[in-house]
Amino acid sequence: MRLTRLVTFAAAHRYFRPDWSEERNTAVFGACGSQHGHGHNYECRVTVFGKIDSETSMIVSLAELDRILREEISQRFDHRHINYDVEEFEFGKQIPTVEALSVFIWERVAQRLPGDISLECVRVQEDPSLYAEYRGE
Repeated sequence: MRLTRLVTFAAAHRYFRPDWSEERNTAVFGACGSQHGHGHNYECRVTVFGKIDSETSMIVSLAELDRILREEISQRFDHRHINYDVEEFEFGKQIPTVEALSVFIWERVAQRLPGDISLECVRVQEDPSLYAEYRGE
């Protein structure tokens, strides 16, 4: 059985490599490299996999799953500038693309799930036309 929980957060970011010139950053990242950054209302879908418990008819406690997602996603990203507020995405480190955010969230959530639950997919969507899905590849 699969269960998906949707988490939303509003955050700003900038695609920028300090080791590149402004011209190269602009050529590669376009408007996403704007000096002041820009924001999105993100949607993050986290899908877990497991067996249905015969006593609860659930595969995982929603309270436990929600606590993990709140701590690893909402508290970390909501109303933040990702480059300034999330150490792993500071300028000169990872660029906060939807691809990188998907992997980052996967790595944190996967290690916190109960032993009988597997993480199947993390999908980070920054607008209706752009999202990335990571399945632990």
